[in-house]
Amino acid sequence: MYKEIIDNIKPDLEKAMEYLKNELNKLRIGRATPAIVEDLEIECYGQKMPLKQLANISTPQPRLIIVQPWDKTILESIEKGISKSSLGLPSIIDSDVIRINVPQLSEERRKELTKVLHEKIEETRISIRHKREEAWKKIQEKEKAGEMGEDDKFRGKDELQKVIDEYNKKTEEIREKKEEEIMTV
Repeated sequence: MYKEIIDNIKPDLEKAMEYLKNELNKLRIGRATPAIVEDLEIECYGQKMPLKQLANISTPQPRLIIVQPWDKTILESIEKGISKSSLGLPSIIDSDVIRINVPQLSEERRKELTKVLHEKIEETRISIRHKREEAWKKIQEKEKAGEMGEDDKFRGKDELQKVIDEYNKKTEEIREKKEEEIMTV
């Protein structure tokens, strides 16, 4: 009975981990990656669209992002969108592509990114805690309703804690890896 409840929260825990990974990929850590710019909203065709729907984004070098629009008429719109973004990345139009140089990070910026990293990790931990509380309440309700014995309730609590510990461990591993990436010069 409790296994069903625990199995039901696992997809939500996986979503929390995916969200964390996506958010951390967007952090600019001094190395070029398409994830830095792919979700930028670009004003073109009378509406705002994510850059990944308008162009091919590649990283031929560790500090260079190349954006090649599928429609050459929106080249300037894309460049303008990148320039106005909060990323603060210098971009240059070079014939039919946009070159974005990713500068090396200063020590101060690395520390700021570490703080942002810790905020994202804490958001994920809170999400995991909420799912644990949700599942524990359901297990307690089942026991009160007589659908589960007290022994099963405590077995369920132990199983639930094992699953939560596993996801907290994954979160910590992601944090350590990303922090090392940020602090590496």
